[in-house]
Amino acid sequence: MTLILASESPRRRELLRQSGIDCEVSPVSIEEQQRAGEKPEQTALRLACEKAGAALTRSKDREGWILAADTVVADGDTVLGKPRDPSQAADFLSRLCGREHRVITALCLARTPGGGRETDVAVTTVRMREYSAAEAGTYVDSGDAMDKAGAYAIQDGTFRPVESIHGCYTNVVGLPLCRVYALLERAGITPGRPLPEGCRTGRACGFAPPDRTGQESAV
Repeated sequence: MTLILASESPRRRELLRQSGIDCEVSPVSIEEQQRAGEKPEQTALRLACEKAGAALTRSKDREGWILAADTVVADGDTVLGKPRDPSQAADFLSRLCGREHRVITALCLARTPGGGRETDVAVTTVRMREYSAAEAGTYVDSGDAMDKAGAYAIQDGTFRPVESIHGCYTNVVGLPLCRVYALLERAGITPGRPLPEGCRTGRACGFAPPDRTGQESAV
């Protein structure tokens, strides 16, 4: 059975590759905006399902599964998406500095043909460190902030904006592998790499680097 990843994110592709999950890549383009009155979890889930629907339309004559995901950074009930320009990226980083926020990733696994689907949502609490405006400005100037929700990457080895997290590390990267495994296993797809014990027990993110395990851990 073919697995199609409806995303252009290199980070999601790499996470699946590291897990031994073979997939084809078929990016889709939709408008990614929070609607009035919509909670961040609702926004992420709606967008993931819209991405899956767009990919289904393109792949309706194929047999397999489509995996779509949407990650949002939520400051309260406000969604901070990918910044539209460097000025907004700097504003996002200033807003998040030294505070907690939530990273939410919604998943939609859809069957093709037929369109039957299952969904899931992962939430990780993230505390940012007290970085300086100059540090944030250097990071924005590098261009690395521009294609990321909230204008940062937890895995950035130079800026290192995150102080600690509570929850799944790979969720903050953009794809909560513990939830992906559960959806794929229910669909009869077995990843090449077993799910780490820490993920199964909920003690820690088994895919995190050694110093980024996830349960109230320092990053």
